[in-house]
Amino acid sequence: MKIYRLHKKQNLPISKAQAWDFLSDPKNLKTITPDYMGFNILSGADRPMFAGQIIQYIVTPVLGIKTKWVTEITHVKTGEYFVDEQRFGPYALWHHKHFIKEIDGGVEMEDIIDYKVPFGFLGQLVHPIIVKPKLEEIFNHRTKKLEELFGKY
Repeated sequence: MKIYRLHKKQNLPISKAQAWDFLSDPKNLKTITPDYMGFNILSGADRPMFAGQIIQYIVTPVLGIKTKWVTEITHVKTGEYFVDEQRFGPYALWHHKHFIKEIDGGVEMEDIIDYKVPFGFLGQLVHPIIVKPKLEEIFNHRTKKLEELFGKY
């Protein structure tokens, strides 16, 4: 079983409170997700983030195939970090840690995603061709969108 990791950091010239308010609101995911993914929240985003929160989405990650994605917010330390884990969706495993740290002149946001692709050996073959580049593209889009919203560090 091969588990992959995507690790991203981004600095923004905003306060820790601003970063937390934006990133911990599931409704803002649509804002920082590429439009072509057809990201739509079905349920679970009607309250401030809490451990145990279940959020259901529809996404279209590749080839126009709509996919239901269900995540659970498993850990929350307000203002510091939260963790979302896939309960149902396109990955065999999805564990995403979001950290926010104060730095001089702003914040450092860190994402650590541990994931496993489905379909065993076949999934491992397509990972470097489709899955990894798609995730890089999504997180690069997120970086640009956050800079548009909050400015460059």
